[in-house]
Amino acid sequence: MGGLRMSSLEMSSLETIRDYEVPPGHVALWWLGQLGYIFKSPGGSIIAIDPYLTNSCAEGARRAGLDVDRLIPPPIEPEKMDVDVIAFTHSHGDHCDPETVLRHRSAGRKTRFVAPGETVEKLLGLGITQDEVLMTWPNKEYRFGDLRLKSTFAIPFWSDDLTHIGYLIFIDNGPTIYLTGDTDYHDVLAYIADYKPDIMITVINGTFRNLGPNEAVQLTAKINPKIVIPCHYDLFPDNSLDPRIFRAFLHVSGMSNKYVVLEHGKAFLYPAS
Repeated sequence: MGGLRMSSLEMSSLETIRDYEVPPGHVALWWLGQLGYIFKSPGGSIIAIDPYLTNSCAEGARRAGLDVDRLIPPPIEPEKMDVDVIAFTHSHGDHCDPETVLRHRSAGRKTRFVAPGETVEKLLGLGITQDEVLMTWPNKEYRFGDLRLKSTFAIPFWSDDLTHIGYLIFIDNGPTIYLTGDTDYHDVLAYIADYKPDIMITVINGTFRNLGPNEAVQLTAKINPKIVIPCHYDLFPDNSLDPRIFRAFLHVSGMSNKYVVLEHGKAFLYPAS
């Protein structure tokens, strides 16, 4: 598994997720780019986290002197993303993207939203109604079918949003996934080890006070997942990184066997069948 770009089962289109069968005791996930993922349980619950499916950040960043034009196109259009729940880690535009939210909603999708405080305010400002949104905070948990979503502690970038979180995803009688969210390093994050996650999905871009590759490896060592998947390195010219740097740090730390890199929009089934 170490170092391979993997797709245990490929799909012709993310639009067919409803028809994708997840065996008992497994989870399927699809990487959307950045920190965006879709997860599906054996019982058919489908959750998206931080889907950024437009190029809406580019113009504002350009005025600020940054190049964040997408390096790859969105793997699915927002209107065609058929999920039960969209959860957000924080309010930044490449995580809670107004254009993605509004275009998804324009298709008439019956979707619940899960978000921390400042992101709830952003959603309400977009016209999402209060009864569509579930507010969350570290240790808050919601159940959706055979899947539980528990918010975790995270260290924010700056005072523009102090309610950053990550997520634990528990599949009934199946794997546990930890997604770090955008976070700086702190020893307290090691508490996630108590949940014994099978999969850890970690940011590795040290820009804007996120975990860098070496810090992500330190956290991996403390949490000790079975596999670790890097993300948030792939989409923006001015905030990108070769994931092989993370792999090299894992290798030096004796954990290269944990390293897995996903392909955008391709199904990854865990455990491998």
